[in-house]
Amino acid sequence: MADAPIIILFRQDLRIADNPALASAAAAGQPVVPVYVLDDEAAGAWAAGGASRWWLHHSLVSLSLSLERLGAPLVLRRGRTVDALLALARETGARTIHLTRAYEPFAARLEQDLEARARTASIAVRRFAGSLLAEPEALRTKDGRPFRVFTPFWRALQASVNLPPLATTPRRLTPVATRPRSDDLASWRLLPTRPDWAGGLRAEWQPGETGAAKRLDAFLGTGLEGYATQRDRPDIAGTSQLSPYLHFGEVSPRQCWHALDAARQREPSVAAGAASFLRELGWREFSVHLLHNWPSIPEAPFRAQFADFPWEPDAALRRELFAAWSRGRTGYPIVDAGMRQLWETGWMHNRVRMITASFLTKHLLIPWQDGARWFWDTLVDADLANNSASWQWVAGSGADAAPYFRVFNPVLQGLKFDPDGAYVRRFVPELARLADKDLHAPWMANDDALARAGVTLGKTYPRPIVDHDFGRRRALEAFATIKTDAPAPDAA
Repeated sequence: MADAPIIILFRQDLRIADNPALASAAAAGQPVVPVYVLDDEAAGAWAAGGASRWWLHHSLVSLSLSLERLGAPLVLRRGRTVDALLALARETGARTIHLTRAYEPFAARLEQDLEARARTASIAVRRFAGSLLAEPEALRTKDGRPFRVFTPFWRALQASVNLPPLATTPRRLTPVATRPRSDDLASWRLLPTRPDWAGGLRAEWQPGETGAAKRLDAFLGTGLEGYATQRDRPDIAGTSQLSPYLHFGEVSPRQCWHALDAARQREPSVAAGAASFLRELGWREFSVHLLHNWPSIPEAPFRAQFADFPWEPDAALRRELFAAWSRGRTGYPIVDAGMRQLWETGWMHNRVRMITASFLTKHLLIPWQDGARWFWDTLVDADLANNSASWQWVAGSGADAAPYFRVFNPVLQGLKFDPDGAYVRRFVPELARLADKDLHAPWMANDDALARAGVTLGKTYPRPIVDHDFGRRRALEAFATIKTDAPAPDAA
């Protein structure tokens, strides 16, 4: 039926611009039914965490307003995605479903189930690329296998990128004659019940496509030139902070690539920053490709020999140490600043993510899966591919994790990347009056310096929960117990 409606399933493509699934439906000239389905059952253990649900609520508000202006309101349904889509097709007479491809294992299974069940109902399913620069099947080594190492992957990705113009942004959408039933977004209870936590997220972020455009424009205008040298500094605004917008698809990597290409053509001085940022986009792609080809990486070590890694065996001690880490009470200021930034803003600087993850897995010998779960619940940019691959990389069990036995020294990391202490002073204010030389190791300060700063170790600020030298030595002894020369796994 040439005039039958087209259903457009939104998932991690919550935008109007450069959305091939939406653009194709709009170009067909048929009525469209945009829909978002809240399907916690499909994701199972990886249903969105608290911070992600907060973001999703506000992103759906933004998307709904955009679609309303175009003439086709967003339909909200809750339940099993395939059931909801087929029911919506029966209600509206739709014979085609458009969606943007997703790469989590549960998303891939959902797409396969949808195609099979839609086929029996004579409904066509069209899957569009739109979340990556290159589809996972498009990049292979010379022997036809998926990449396990980033540098050759990045070379192959750069060589393959030949981006066409961005997908056309619709000016108008044709609605169906009778608007389908839609859930009330508030009934989904996506917003947290603790207003103090939500207040920190609101102060930091503007979810939605408009917020993404503002963040990208700000980065291009003021952050790009110094990005290559400043992106490792948590004490200054040296990163793009685009990660949550990329995860929810409020901006596409293609839009970022086009924008950076244009910026470096206009201003040669930003070429180094643009190249550095595009490489970070490459790491994002690499993580997604890893998850697509090795779907077990959120739970199991990529390098199978790490399944025998000797983590801290005392369960009660592990709970106690994990609580101190998650609350930002380890006694190491750079670690505590990062964990408090995460709780307050739903985001953590990437350098500090590495420091805090190294501390948990190596100084405390707590499994990386525990840390990944905490990040999953508290990060607004919680992305299954990036979260899993990054935690495994730091823990030493992941792809390209060399040297796997590296143990970050939190004091030296703080001195190097927060040299004036601005980051620690912001998020660990009880240490704000300490001198720079004492700030990253307050237990080394003399009594007079602590008294002048109003710091009482063990009361106003904790002593270190583990000695660095002891923690490093114990971690290296643990690494020595496993076979690290085992072959890399085959793709699923």
